[in-house]
Amino acid sequence: MIHFLYLIGFALFVSVAFGVFANGTTKERIIYGVKSFAQFVIVSLVLAWILYFIPW
Repeated sequence: MIHFLYLIGFALFVSVAFGVFANGTTKERIIYGVKSFAQFVIVSLVLAWILYFIPW
C-alpha cells in the first residue's frame, strides 16, 4: 500500500510542476495538470498489472 501512496505523491508533485510551467491560460494549465496526474497513475497501474504476470 505504501508504494501506491508514493506513486500518488510523485504523480501529484510532478503534475503540479507540469501545470505551473505549462503555457496557456490558468484553466488550460489546470486541465493539463489533472490530465498528466491521471496519465501517471493509469499508466503505472497498467504496467504494474502487466508485470505482475511475468514470472521472474
